[in-house]
Amino acid sequence: MNASHQPDPRERPARLTVGVVGAGRVGPALAASLQLAGHRPVAASGVSDTSVRRAALMLPDVPLVPVAEVLERADLVLLTVPDDALPDLVEGLAETGAVRPGQLLVHTSGRYGTKVLEPALRAGALPLALHPAMTFTGTPVDVQRLAGCSFGVTAPEELRLAAEALVIEMGGEPEWIAEENRPLYHAALALGANHLVTLVAESMDLLRDAGVEAPDRMLGPLLGAALDNALRSGDAALTGPVARGDAGTVAAHVAELRKHAPQTVAGYLAMARATADRALAHGLLKPELAEDLLGVLANGAGGTSGSGTEGGPR
Repeated sequence: MNASHQPDPRERPARLTVGVVGAGRVGPALAASLQLAGHRPVAASGVSDTSVRRAALMLPDVPLVPVAEVLERADLVLLTVPDDALPDLVEGLAETGAVRPGQLLVHTSGRYGTKVLEPALRAGALPLALHPAMTFTGTPVDVQRLAGCSFGVTAPEELRLAAEALVIEMGGEPEWIAEENRPLYHAALALGANHLVTLVAESMDLLRDAGVEAPDRMLGPLLGAALDNALRSGDAALTGPVARGDAGTVAAHVAELRKHAPQTVAGYLAMARATADRALAHGLLKPELAEDLLGVLANGAGGTSGSGTEGGPR
């Protein structure tokens, strides 16, 4: 694209040259998805051996070049670096004159909206925040998973249609997130997805300790049904000893966890209290049963100091 020509983004040619700054797990997958839509990846940057291998796998024949050269070659640049690195990267690109007027600059951070791109905006770039609500593996399966994936979209009003069009071209579903709501939006996703991995991994460890040979096979149907029920019914899907008010069962759980996996006790108690609060608020947990249950949880928390290996709740 001629740098002296600054078309309205809605009048841009349908096919764009695409560059990737940061060949981590996200950038190559998005670029590969845009390639399927007819756009043309032309350059990527990556330093580590892992980044080089991932780029070769996901974007064959796309050269790895310095960051400034990525911006020189591309009409649309994907900034797919860690959140904490993004502000300094944008500032540096703007200060060195790497950003071209009329260039689409897209970051994929969930935390930030478009304010983090203001230095590039002052240099004439067109800022977009497109965050895929998906966990990435760094393999071609990620491109398939983008089909139907929601994207948290933040952009200036005049670029909203362009942002949504890019998401749709990648097979995603645009969801508009206001600039001021980006941190809350990202916290919600981390709470649901990142902590889920920790919970499942801990559950599998405990099942192995209990003698289960295939904890993944045991948990798969159970967790699949629980997730489906939760997405369909919300709090009405709550089941188990906390929602039923089975204080004795919860006390036994805490005692066993303290004995066999003391590092899990704090997490179990925190989730049990949150579950009890939600079950009470929605009328699932009877108030007369909640008193004993909350007493067990309080006693369990009182015994978590130190090594966490002392006796369970009385």
